[in-house]
Formats: sequence, C-alpha cells, structure tokens
Amino acid sequence: MRADDWHLTQDIDGFLDRTGTFLHARPVRHIVTLSAFQKLREREADAGGAQTPVTGTRVPVFGWAERAGEIGGTFYHLPSGGIGLTPLSPARADALAARLAGLGYSLPYVSADRDTAAAFAKAWQRYIGVGAAVRVRLYLYRLGELTPPRPVPAGHARSVGEHSGDRDQLIEWCREFAADVEEDVTIDAGTWAGTRFARKRYTFWESPDGVPVSMAGVNPMLAGVAQVDPVYTPARFRGRGYAGAVTVEVSRAALATGAESVVLFTNAANATSNALYQRLGYVRVTDWAVYDFTQHRPRPRPYARADGARGLSRRAVPRHRAGPAARAVPDDLAMSDHSLGPSREGPPLIRGPTTLR
Repeated sequence: MRADDWHLTQDIDGFLDRTGTFLHARPVRHIVTLSAFQKLREREADAGGAQTPVTGTRVPVFGWAERAGEIGGTFYHLPSGGIGLTPLSPARADALAARLAGLGYSLPYVSADRDTAAAFAKAWQRYIGVGAAVRVRLYLYRLGELTPPRPVPAGHARSVGEHSGDRDQLIEWCREFAADVEEDVTIDAGTWAGTRFARKRYTFWESPDGVPVSMAGVNPMLAGVAQVDPVYTPARFRGRGYAGAVTVEVSRAALATGAESVVLFTNAANATSNALYQRLGYVRVTDWAVYDFTQHRPRPRPYARADGARGLSRRAVPRHRAGPAARAVPDDLAMSDHSLGPSREGPPLIRGPTTLR
C-alpha cells in the first residue's frame, strides 16, 4: 500500500461523510473512534458550534485509507498528541507511519487493537528512530448472555440524581476512580462539566440501610453500542459483590433502552475484574494496547582512559526518555477496570518498557 492512499483532513464533517458507513458497519470494534468523535462534537457544542477545536497550536487531524473507492481503515490525531487507529493491516499501518513521518508529525503514543498498535509502533520506530514501550494492555468485552451474580448482594440499585447528595458523592467517586487508574484530571464541582465523566448515566448500588456502596456509569449510546464506564467500588466496600451487581443493573438497563451491544474495557493485568465480567456474561472481543514513543539519547562513544584503555562515556550511555504521555490510559480510551482495585495476582497497571526490535 502506498503512503498517498491515506487521505488527511481537519474537517470533521467531511471525514464522517466519507467514513461513517465504514465506522458504523462494525461499531463494537470501532467504539473508541466513534466515542472520540462524539466527544469532539460535544466540545463543538460547548464552544458554540466552532469546528476544529484548538489546543495551543494543535488541531485535530483525521484520515482514512482508501483504494478503488473502498475504505480500509481510519485514524484520528487529537490535540493531546496521541493517535488512535481502527484495525489496520501491517501494510496499511506502515503506509500511515510513512505518511505522517514524511509530514513531520510528532506522536507521543498510539492506541489501537494489539496487532495494529504493534505494527504501527514498529513502523514508527523505523521511520522516526524512536523507541516504543507498552504503557498498558486492555481487553474489550461485549455482553453475551447476561448472568446475574449468585447470590445477589444485599441492597438495591437506583439512579444517581434521586437524592440531594448524589452529585457530591458521584464527583468524589469519579475523582477516586481517576486517581486509581492514574488519569491526570481535576474533578470537582467547578470542573465537572468539562470532564469525560459528566455526560454519562450513573447508577448506585445501595446497602439495605440506604448507603451507596458502588457505582457504574454508561456512555451515551453510539451506533447501537452502550459502553459501561466507569465501574467503581470504594476500597472499604470491595469483595462483597457490589461491583458485579451494579454492572448487571446498568447492562440490563442499556439493553432495555435499545442497545444492540453492551461493551466495556478492562485492564488485562487485573485478573479479578476480568474473571468477574466473564462470569456476568461478557465475552472478550479483542485485545488493546497503548504504546508510548520514547526518544533515544546518542549512542555511547568510546573515549581514551588515562591507562590507555578505551571506555564508554557515561554521559553518552543510551537511555529512554519518556514522551509527554504520562497517563496510564489516554483520555479518549475509557476503562471500566478499577471497580475491584488492582489485581493481587497480576502485574502493576503500567507494564514495560517493552521495546520493539
């Protein structure tokens, strides 16, 4: 595939007009891209309809691969600097890397299904001369047959907003969730409306005495897909089945309101939550990965020591310098994982670095 088979634009409407059918044909596998564009639309609305929102000198850039009138994949490059991809063949990933490298783009990270992310990261290393390190691996699940937990924990579900203190409780728990997944965001009453957590439908699980003990949110439905995010149980209430119960309730509600598919992301390292969602009827659809790109220092140069031997300059020893992407999970990739806390059986959230060769 040629690099010029990739078409780039800053026009959201033009991009969606050309790729909408392609993206909606497989909405589950394309849910991250569809959600990213939904958020851009929301930001446009908040800005009074101004298109291509600007952060500093950056503007969003979108692209699609096309040959003989057939769309073969898409990407988006947001003001945050990262790039998100739909599933691509290695040839298409390589052609995109060549195109963006030739245009002088600087990318801190790539987010895509595991094989696409690896192929693009390998190509980006070759064209730019950087390193690539796995930041996090995720699983995307789709609900099969919903299976409530047995026994169901004591208590009941209710919609958030029914009681006067719900908003404060919700903001506090979303702030705790963001801290658990190392998401760099300020969440309080003043910033709430501008966070990714604001435009969701939330449910609390309450104990029999009316105390909220767990919560789950669901994103607005896109192309028939409802995404559960986040699921969170404070540490003092964990291990009692509340997360499973509230997840079942929001999943059932999503189906009742017309969702054709209900999906969620988990951290691949969290064995506890992955086992829970599978017991509830969620089936793994694909593996996901985020790679950070790193810059190499110059290779070590030999120097002459006083004894006549040759050594390596300490200042020239190659090291990796992390790019600007510091969060465990990019803000365009929602994860429902830390409802149960980090797995005691698996590795920590951030894994690596694993440099591709």
